[in-house]
Amino acid sequence: MNKISVLFVCLGNICRSPTAHAVFQSMVDSRGLGAKILVDSAGTGDWHLGHAPDQRTSAQAAERGYDMSELRARLVEPKDFAQFDYIIGMDHENISNLMLMRPEDFKGQVELFLSFARKPENRDQAVVPDPYYGGDNGFALVLDLVEDAAAGLLDHMVAQLEQGSQ
Repeated sequence: MNKISVLFVCLGNICRSPTAHAVFQSMVDSRGLGAKILVDSAGTGDWHLGHAPDQRTSAQAAERGYDMSELRARLVEPKDFAQFDYIIGMDHENISNLMLMRPEDFKGQVELFLSFARKPENRDQAVVPDPYYGGDNGFALVLDLVEDAAAGLLDHMVAQLEQGSQ
């Protein structure tokens, strides 16, 4: 396996999935794996198409050194199932929507993001909560959860890449 691709998915693609996109891309780049791992994000709802991430999301991400300035909301499309090896949902509703959209011949994986979390208490939480209607603390919690799960997912993918090169 020479390249792996991952699509992060939430409802509107302005809070959780762009956070995962930015954090994971940063981790991929810092390990020099940009040529081997393709990262994108999308949503299952069309309310924010073409919009930048929520300002609260961007502000929290910037405080930790993540840049979301180039990201814009888009919808999950049928072609995504042909392009991505991993389609990662932030919650059970996202997973249900993705499973309804998934073609029969999809060979990749549809997974909950926190299933890759390193910390057991984060895996036990199961879902990345939607911070959109909550306070600023929700955005910080999303970043905490995303950083943990992104590190676990990257370790998983690096192992997969190493197996594929043998």
